[in-house]
Amino acid sequence: MRAERRPRFGSMEVLVFGLVGFAIAGTWLRAVVANSDALATAGTVFCGVFVQALPFLGLGVVVSGLIAVFVPPERLVRWLPRRPAAAVLAAGVAGAALPGCECGSVPVARRLFGDGGAAGAAALTFMLAAPAINPVVVVATAVAFPGQPKMVIARVAASLLTAVVMGWAWSRWGRTEWITRRLPPHESHGSGAQSKWLLFCEVARHDFLQAAAYLVVGAAAAAALHVLVPPWIFENVGAHLVLGVVVMAVLAVTLAVCSEADAFVASSLTMVPLVPRLVFLVVGPAVDVKLLAMQSGMFGRAFATRFAPATLVVATAVATGVGVLLLGGSR
Repeated sequence: MRAERRPRFGSMEVLVFGLVGFAIAGTWLRAVVANSDALATAGTVFCGVFVQALPFLGLGVVVSGLIAVFVPPERLVRWLPRRPAAAVLAAGVAGAALPGCECGSVPVARRLFGDGGAAGAAALTFMLAAPAINPVVVVATAVAFPGQPKMVIARVAASLLTAVVMGWAWSRWGRTEWITRRLPPHESHGSGAQSKWLLFCEVARHDFLQAAAYLVVGAAAAAALHVLVPPWIFENVGAHLVLGVVVMAVLAVTLAVCSEADAFVASSLTMVPLVPRLVFLVVGPAVDVKLLAMQSGMFGRAFATRFAPATLVVATAVATGVGVLLLGGSR
């Protein structure tokens, strides 16, 4: 006798029920927001950030699904140069051609890492570069900061330099004994068109639901900052470069907004100068709370507790230096 299958209630079901609930309560929510200027402002900021970012988020997860189907990590390993320095540079540049969320770059990097060596340093470079300088993120940044091409150039330059510096640092001082987690087993989905379609749908669904959840958190945080934080605090942050850099770096780590949507969160913080906002955009895809957890799971806690703090320091310093050089005192 076959056991009865219990109904599965996962993230997709939560999303559907949530959307239906908001649709039913739409009239009541509009009445509540209309009676409060603060809620109206928060709702406008939230919708502006979320609606602007959603198309780029959707494009990013589609591309990441295609990469999972047609570009296996083993093929990328064969394309790397043998010399560690050259492999790190090649991996950084390759990151610009392979769009994907930082959530997807960690497992890919783990498989690329293998047993370390030149491939290990290149894998970590790719993990930092791919979610930060790929075409989807570049276009999203340009849309979020219209008429400010220097912001796009500064983000690409600072993110690529951060990835390359960390790759070189690993090749010089990294230790393979810090990697305490075994390589995750490679899932076989078959070679048929149906299997590839199922793999594409699963990767795209997973990435979208995970990234959209963090986008909601980021958009809500941006709305809350506009409403709850007194203007004099932003004036102090804007007047002191070091304070602004530290505050935005901490926000990037704690908010953990997807790299395909973080530019719209940063652009909404118009009360903060461009240099601290650049730090937000460079630090976020490199190190945040969700990436720390994923790196601990994929590489091991010994690796994550060393690599993440070092990445935070390098990303903050590089973004500040590039920002001062290219953006100056622009707002």
